[in-house]
Amino acid sequence: VLSVSLGASPPLPSFVDDTLAIGSFHAVAKGITVVCSGGNSGPYPQTVINTAPWIITVAASRIDRAFPTAITLGNNQTFVGQAFYTSGLRDRFYPIVYGEDIASTSSDEDSARRCEDGSLNATLARGKVVLCFQSRSQRSATVAISTVTAVEGAGLIFAQFPSKDVSVSSRIPCVQVDFTIGTSLLTYMEATRNPLVKITSSRTVIGKQISPEVAVFSSRGPSSLSPSVLKPGVAAPGVNILASWSPASSQLDPPLNFKMESGTSMSCPHISGIVALLKAIHPSWTPAMIKSALVTTASTKDQYSQNIVAEGAPHKQADAFDYGGGHVDANRAANPGLVYDAEMSDYVCLLCFMGYNSSAISTMTGKPTQCKESSNCVVNLNLPSIVIPNLKQWLTVSRVVTNVGPVNSIYTARVEAPVGTYVRVKPSVLSFNSSMTKLKFRVIFNSLLRVQGRYSFRNLFWEDGLHEVQIPLVIRTVIDDSYAET
Repeated sequence: VLSVSLGASPPLPSFVDDTLAIGSFHAVAKGITVVCSGGNSGPYPQTVINTAPWIITVAASRIDRAFPTAITLGNNQTFVGQAFYTSGLRDRFYPIVYGEDIASTSSDEDSARRCEDGSLNATLARGKVVLCFQSRSQRSATVAISTVTAVEGAGLIFAQFPSKDVSVSSRIPCVQVDFTIGTSLLTYMEATRNPLVKITSSRTVIGKQISPEVAVFSSRGPSSLSPSVLKPGVAAPGVNILASWSPASSQLDPPLNFKMESGTSMSCPHISGIVALLKAIHPSWTPAMIKSALVTTASTKDQYSQNIVAEGAPHKQADAFDYGGGHVDANRAANPGLVYDAEMSDYVCLLCFMGYNSSAISTMTGKPTQCKESSNCVVNLNLPSIVIPNLKQWLTVSRVVTNVGPVNSIYTARVEAPVGTYVRVKPSVLSFNSSMTKLKFRVIFNSLLRVQGRYSFRNLFWEDGLHEVQIPLVIRTVIDDSYAET
């Protein structure tokens, strides 16, 4: 398995020009599964990266661990934020100041409000807790931590968009709160002659948070390069992940050997580890089969059996463009029942259909390629999902499933049709035996709404009483082919 926590930002290079897509293509051709991070440009749509269909692209989710940290004001009012700081300030009150009110002579109030580099007056900040507010241009508390540390502030309270992402601060406490609490603190400060605050040490609490949730920063689909290929593919924990860290790469003083980090670069290795385990259990499985097992067994429910939520502005019910098939379930992936396999020739057919010329594809694959007229290789690519970004009228999509469960199995189709879409599966029953391990089925779609619609999300299930093999159905009804998703 190759675990690749990197990638380019949109606009994405074509598959035939993307070094990651090319390298991963050759790896997959050799039977090596490639897992890549999906990017950290969420919650905005069409920001997902590493979108080649032969890659497993991973979204980031939040688990049920939190680090509550109490903030007590001089009037004994207490708020709770999150921090990862166990040393704590001395058990006393400290003066608290607003970044905007202590701007340096070389800065402006907007920069000081965000606590940008060099924006604070060191004399006015020294020995005090500084209140800063996040902005669209500065979404991380890391810069504010560095700024307050440089002016010898006693601590930082960072008001931000609702998120569970916690920044590590080794020298001063950084308590992250939402805008509501930040505004309450500011109101107290404006109404008090000498405002004070006390910050207690952080605690670790497990099992009190609803999880999983799709992280606010996790890049979203659809793919800007190939919208018919569902990306991301699956979600895994990527918020506040404690892992080893190279002291040489740390910007913190003193350098750290371990660090709490968030990002799809953290969720990617989770999937890579599960892939290694699946390959050990099923050494004959291809990369496509492993990807299928992960996607079709992923969960779309939280621990309370409610639909997973995606962090954002505001929060919303998560869909396939947030988490692909859902949140990874390693145990279920080991026994998926059915898998959707694909050949390298299928991917070459897709490249041809996307308009790349034979010469460019030959250079990419390292083999002579001659593109021929063929059926729609995009919608019929044997992926564990069906995405139709431009459904106008009747359309038939085909898939082939391989039985990897009990030899004599009978599966029945169950469809949840996307809003405004007719969906029918033929045949609706698949009977496997020792000589029939692969079976083909068709899914017939038709638009019931003559409108330029939005994407709608539902699922198709194959069930045998033991397994529930789920693939996402993502449909957008259109009238005009070139209609932009704006």
